[in-house]
Amino acid sequence: MTKATKLGSAATALIAAAALSACSGGANEAASENAEASSGEATEVVAAEKEKCFGIAKAGENDCAAGEGTSCAGTSMVDYQGNAWKYTDAGDCESIGGSLTEVADNDPPVAPAAVEG
Repeated sequence: MTKATKLGSAATALIAAAALSACSGGANEAASENAEASSGEATEVVAAEKEKCFGIAKAGENDCAAGEGTSCAGTSMVDYQGNAWKYTDAGDCESIGGSLTEVADNDPPVAPAAVEG
């Protein structure tokens, strides 16, 4: 086999590999788009059943968007960080001592006392 033939064979193999990669990447993109759509739908369902509850997460256990100094899930720096939130079932946050809005301190959550009467 001559040097030119070897180079030609190598070039053909590279072109074939690139074409195969491009074709399979397209299939992966379609699957990824379907997964994203399903994920988006699931997120909407979760959002309807959950609420962001501030001030209840332990350090490193927040769900996301913990505010200044953090970037996302698991990045809260202290227990009960006032700008870090965790998802709770809708209606449960305040009953466990959390807040539906950011709080200014890092005090442990205290559930409201039951009203007697």
